[in-house]
Amino acid sequence: MHGLNKHFGDKHVVVDLALRVERGEIFGFLGPNGSGKTTSIRLMCGLLTPDSGSGTCLGYDILTDSDEIKRHVGYMTQRFSFWDDLTIRENLDFVANIYAMPNRREVVDRALDDLGLTARANQLTGTLSGGWKQRLALAACMLHKPRLLLLDEPTAGVDPNARREFWGELHHLAATGVSVLVSTHYMDEAERCHKLAYIAYGRLLAQGTAAEVIASQNLVTFEVRGANLSALADKLKDRPGVEETAAFGEMLHVTGTDGAALEHTLQEVATEGVTYQRVETGLEDVFIHLIAGASDNYEPPHPPRGNDRLGAARRRS
Repeated sequence: MHGLNKHFGDKHVVVDLALRVERGEIFGFLGPNGSGKTTSIRLMCGLLTPDSGSGTCLGYDILTDSDEIKRHVGYMTQRFSFWDDLTIRENLDFVANIYAMPNRREVVDRALDDLGLTARANQLTGTLSGGWKQRLALAACMLHKPRLLLLDEPTAGVDPNARREFWGELHHLAATGVSVLVSTHYMDEAERCHKLAYIAYGRLLAQGTAAEVIASQNLVTFEVRGANLSALADKLKDRPGVEETAAFGEMLHVTGTDGAALEHTLQEVATEGVTYQRVETGLEDVFIHLIAGASDNYEPPHPPRGNDRLGAARRRS
């Protein structure tokens, strides 16, 4: 994909997007709400027409072959969209009928077995927990054996164990050659992706493996422990070297690109009972840094200043 742009009214929601996703790759999209993740995914797969730009999906042109692309794509929306008063089997049979699939019973039986739904096949969908609804949605996406899966925040509101099992299924599918584009807000899920793209307010800010994304920002991170961390965070505001502070339980992560200045500041503000040590920068540190430096395309532009960037990031998220 090269130079993809999309406007909705006077808002430029996707700006010069360029990406490449390989076969059998799980590619994660991260970014704040309203950042253009869903729009970007739809553009890349021919579900939306870009205002400008070009690209191919599964070998088909996204501008001229959108109908052909759709035949090979499974799309799992953020909102659960199946019928509560039908059973799991009836929902899957309905979807198979929409695709005019031959041997529908065989296809549905295979989908039930693949996603561990056979024992619940006759359970009403409205009585399912979030995790089981998620499995049903994935089974429906896979009925026509797509080569590409589009998953829009598929695990929102699902318990950790169900999320883990779901990601196990995604890696199994990727191993068979299915490509997966998934948007998520969870850092542990981001680390499960083969590659990542971070999008903020329509602009691609970073992409690559998790390690590559972390390395690209050249951030230095210190872990600070002690009493009254809130007051300490305020004390660090606008000090040399300090670009962001973020609370992580009973500690602060303090980050910046000038490690020497940052460490000198910590030496100056550290009081009795306050300790600090340098730690490896994590994905969450990087994403806090990225969003803090991004401009919301729905707000008047204003340059971020010091730790005000963190406050702005928290308000937007």
